[in-house]
Amino acid sequence: LPTRPPHYLGTLASACWRKIVPFLEATGRVERIDVGLVEQYCANYEIYRNAYDDIRQNGIQAKIFSSLQDSSGKIVGKDFVGFRKNPAVATMKDAVNQLNSIGVQLGLTPKGRQELMQIASHKKEKSMTEQLKEAGLV
Repeated sequence: LPTRPPHYLGTLASACWRKIVPFLEATGRVERIDVGLVEQYCANYEIYRNAYDDIRQNGIQAKIFSSLQDSSGKIVGKDFVGFRKNPAVATMKDAVNQLNSIGVQLGLTPKGRQELMQIASHKKEKSMTEQLKEAGLV
């Protein structure tokens, strides 16, 4: 994987790239073809962080008011009618789901690392030909 992030990634996504690529390279379990997954992971990290910042600034929910008007149309008051969820909450949730999904594929989670280690140990134990013979395909 290239050590420099692609020019089109945002600031936070580029910072994420610079953190995870050395780790991924050290594991020896990623190939150049995985660059798209790494880009998606980093882009979703930036989306997650931006959504989180919006939630911190604007809250998880906002109050909704209905304007009261007099006969001339002038607003004379507001009635509280409830709450609405900040749309950034759903954006953050979607980004977290993507981060978890891609993170497992790249081995960035404990579960993902365990699965990759199991695959690697099975490959070391038996050749592909032996595995196909056992499956009755050869």
